[in-house]
Amino acid sequence: MKKESVVQMIKFTLFSASAGIIQVISFVVFNELFHWVYWPAYLASLILSIIWNFTFNRRYTFNSAANIPKAMLKLLGFYAVFTPLSTWCGDLSESVGINDYIILASTMISNFVLEFLFSKFVIYKNHENTRRDKEI
Repeated sequence: MKKESVVQMIKFTLFSASAGIIQVISFVVFNELFHWVYWPAYLASLILSIIWNFTFNRRYTFNSAANIPKAMLKLLGFYAVFTPLSTWCGDLSESVGINDYIILASTMISNFVLEFLFSKFVIYKNHENTRRDKEI
């Protein structure tokens, strides 16, 4: 494995961890303070973490100058599949008595792995290390 790929994985992990913290904190607020059922709490917290993660990984992990709307649409395509499946599976799991936080942890881990692969090989394929310092 190339050194650059290892560095990307480390950066992606750190930014994803920060997005995960945002997701967990917002999920706790929605779940414990507002008493939302699992799926809307999960969905709102997921959206917050997606925005955070996309912003930082595009700029710092993949160093990409790829067209932002295009890159966002590709990510939207990923989440158009991942979100309904993970929300449905989470809701189903909750209905059979699995703890909300176990469900959240398992969806976050699968999201982390799948989003890295999708970002590297679909969203930023041929667009890595194309950003110049003055670009947004």
